[in-house]
Amino acid sequence: MDDTTFLWNGIQPIIRIIVVGFTAYIAIVLILRVSGKRTLANISAFDFVIAVAVGAVFGRTLTTKDLSISEALTAFILLAVLQFIFAYFEGKSKMFKNIFNTSPTLLFYDGEFIQKNLHKERLDKSKVIGAARKKGFGSMDDVAAVILEIDATLSVIGKSKEGKTSTFKELLEKNEL
Repeated sequence: MDDTTFLWNGIQPIIRIIVVGFTAYIAIVLILRVSGKRTLANISAFDFVIAVAVGAVFGRTLTTKDLSISEALTAFILLAVLQFIFAYFEGKSKMFKNIFNTSPTLLFYDGEFIQKNLHKERLDKSKVIGAARKKGFGSMDDVAAVILEIDATLSVIGKSKEGKTSTFKELLEKNEL
């Protein structure tokens, strides 16, 4: 008879999954955070990591005979707990949020492209102009601001839409404009 494990394979594999899972989770989130908004398009780094990790664990659970159910469940529970912990700290700590999340980036304001932000986000003027065109603007003279949102979409705000309580005031302050 072969040595296939079904329910329990000892505490060593469980501890290994927790340590490796936690370390890999942090590393992947940080790598995705550094790589920029466009890497993930419309999902957050946390959601991407969870989706990929759950798929990988599920696939491995189905195909590896040496992986016990308890080890697979430990991996799934670890991913859920990490997601919960990160969401909790993201809401409680500004420093934590700044490390692991991104914020919107002002790319164009008051007739000027903000070159340092375009460079930082690895975008060129043509993408910004294209976004304005898609929103129906025939000229950048009619555009108050273009913002790269945290989900990698470009928000285009027309001059006629800009009011006293600007939705991008904090970005102006951040960019000292």
